[in-house]
Amino acid sequence: MNTQQDRKINRRQFLHGASASVAAFTILPGGILCAAPGTSPNEKINVAGIGVGGQGGADVDAVAAEGHNIVALCDVDEDYAAKKFAQYQKARRFQDFRVMLDKLGREIDAVVIGTPDHTHAIIALDAMKRGKHVYCEKPLTHSVHEVRALMAAAAEYKVVTQLGNQGHSSGSIRQVCEWIWAGAVGQVHTVHAGCDAFRDVYSQIRNLDKLSQTYDVPPGLDYDLWIGPVPFRPYAPFWVHWNWRGWMPFGTGTIGDWFCHVIDPAFWALDLDAPSTITAEVTDYDPVKHGLTYPPGARITFDFPARGQRGPVKLVWYDGGSRIPKPESFEADDNVPGIGAILFGKKGMILHGSHGGGGCRLLPEKLMEQYSGKNAPAQKIARVKNHAWDWTKAIRSGRQAGSHFGYGGPLTQAALLGAIAVRFPGQPLHWDNVAGRFSSHEAANAYVSPEYRRGWSL
Repeated sequence: MNTQQDRKINRRQFLHGASASVAAFTILPGGILCAAPGTSPNEKINVAGIGVGGQGGADVDAVAAEGHNIVALCDVDEDYAAKKFAQYQKARRFQDFRVMLDKLGREIDAVVIGTPDHTHAIIALDAMKRGKHVYCEKPLTHSVHEVRALMAAAAEYKVVTQLGNQGHSSGSIRQVCEWIWAGAVGQVHTVHAGCDAFRDVYSQIRNLDKLSQTYDVPPGLDYDLWIGPVPFRPYAPFWVHWNWRGWMPFGTGTIGDWFCHVIDPAFWALDLDAPSTITAEVTDYDPVKHGLTYPPGARITFDFPARGQRGPVKLVWYDGGSRIPKPESFEADDNVPGIGAILFGKKGMILHGSHGGGGCRLLPEKLMEQYSGKNAPAQKIARVKNHAWDWTKAIRSGRQAGSHFGYGGPLTQAALLGAIAVRFPGQPLHWDNVAGRFSSHEAANAYVSPEYRRGWSL
């Protein structure tokens, strides 16, 4: 029951996570979301964008399209972010996120983070400690230790969080989940998934011998701040901008960029959580010689133990030059997705693309007829407008967003464990999720929580 005190909760208290009800996300019959009492659904949120020259700028646009205020923009490269700065002329401009939060802390309710992977955690944690709601691009962090730190902080500071795996808010991912929960393909035991795109971006072996040369830092870029917590390396144009995804000190290769998009449907539908064993096979890659970059091809096997009512699940990730194999049962005109997945059940298969199971279908075709149209399973998951809408609506409604850090964290952790495994090809890595370490491989444990350079800490 709503009390007079509930109805009088003020905007600042609510938008900064004072309500304990933020931790709940309840779906009621008919897809009705359970909202916190006494909150206005029409409040505009004051949002700051951090890292807006690339995908972060698109995320800011998505929030602005929902009618919210973009009050500040921050990017270490003023030239790279110039177009976005010009687009939001009323927004205050900064290069250092810490200066922005110090100066405008009281004016900012939430932040959108679109920086390279290696700075996600330090920015997100700082913002959460200040009571700001956080939308952070995927992968959530650059290390497993950082994942766990952000999950704990989100719970402690009771803020609304969202991982930037935009397909999680799609109707197709909900369709995949509801098919599996309705038993359309029987119990799923194996998943083949991957991404065969951008091989020359994610593997930078061809540029390794150029790193010994000296390059001038371009004007407008605060390179020391761009490096952030990573041990310092002299500037090279090969990792600023976007190509940083192929360099392991800053990014996490193909698996870091695509796993959270492609695996999301299986992860949600099968409640996968943490794998027990990860084993990688790589192509044309020597971890000693090429360890600064990602392999040109990888096949990574994750073994997920049985959980609840489902049995164990084997998930095999293929990327670069390693492609998802065509199942023997496929017809001649059945195509294997280049970016996507095949979920194998005892009765059939589900095929889908990236970003929330796009283009999902059931095989054999008779299953599609049995479980689509008027025969589709009852909707068990509330549909949402889009990812930015879901996050901002959650902030105003007193619930959690769909891909909150409690969900997006374990999804990211699995990807990061795969990124560690490619450094030890052919060696099964046994993961102890309770302890947060590999139980039988000390060399691999060094990558679970890499050291920050002096002056930086979580």
